[in-house]
Amino acid sequence: QVQLVESGGGLVQAGGSLRLSCAVSGSIRRVNVMGWHRQAPGKERELVAVITSGGTTTYAESAKGRFAISGDNAKNTVYLQMNSLKPEDTAVYYCNAHLQARWETPWRLYWGQGTQVTVSS
Repeated sequence: QVQLVESGGGLVQAGGSLRLSCAVSGSIRRVNVMGWHRQAPGKERELVAVITSGGTTTYAESAKGRFAISGDNAKNTVYLQMNSLKPEDTAVYYCNAHLQARWETPWRLYWGQGTQVTVSS
């Protein structure tokens, strides 16, 4: 019953900003890493940014300086602030989380349903 629910996507003009959010629902013992990937039409899914529960962040080169990932450990929620958006940022953005639901159960990677981000020229 673990679910990741994303929100915040939409249509924005080039140079604009959006903030995506992703919340994990269900009984969770521990979340280790959460992050964002994206997939544009005709392209493979690619990493955008990840953050650990300790606050360590990693960004794709295309996102550095424009995007910022943050998290709220108490809420098991991750955010992606996207500034100076470009048409090439247009994609479906997917949230993911590496977590353990209960003691002595396997750590697993879960994915959200995706949220569409469209940046017009």
